[in-house]
Amino acid sequence: MRIALINENSQAAKNEMICSVLKKVVEPMGYEVRNYGMYSAEDECRTTYVQVGILAAVLLNSGAADYVITGCGSGAGAMLACNSFPGVICGLAEDPLDAYAFAQINDGNALSIPYGKGFGWGGELNLQYIFEKLFCEESGQGYPKERGPFMQKNKRILDEVRKAAYRPLTDILKDLDPELVRGALGGEHFQEYFFADCKCEEIAGEVRKILELV
Repeated sequence: MRIALINENSQAAKNEMICSVLKKVVEPMGYEVRNYGMYSAEDECRTTYVQVGILAAVLLNSGAADYVITGCGSGAGAMLACNSFPGVICGLAEDPLDAYAFAQINDGNALSIPYGKGFGWGGELNLQYIFEKLFCEESGQGYPKERGPFMQKNKRILDEVRKAAYRPLTDILKDLDPELVRGALGGEHFQEYFFADCKCEEIAGEVRKILELV
């Protein structure tokens, strides 16, 4: 699994710490982390929580990432932005139980964490425990386990509803403000990581147009 880490501007100063904790948990599992920034509060690429949703959608729909870890001050803005796009099911986790329940019941592919609200003494330990419970076992098995088949059925229904409710990502990208999208994809290492990992040439082609690489 390839996990993308995305930080928006209000919590960018925590990027190095979040990335370190995430790698500590998931690399022994055989997972790979791609840090898409922001890398610091002084990063020239100023990513808003709205742009987090755009970047997450591009990475997940193209196959450049299998999972996205993100967040903002409260976690709510980044979650809402991510869920505005097809191919992204983003939960909100303040503690390890939130993360475990989301993984097992909702079987999503992105998680938003409040890096400002309630993030005080022991914050990095709470992060570690969130990541451990998020990835501790195969997702989508249901909780409690005896309700697994019922919950899996509901997840399949949700997937069909979302298919009917969303347009293709490439069409959405064409209709968004180009400067907004370029800002979302303007991180220092975006092109290096994305084009190496992308599995969808249609989305890659649209990204090249947006970034004026063609």
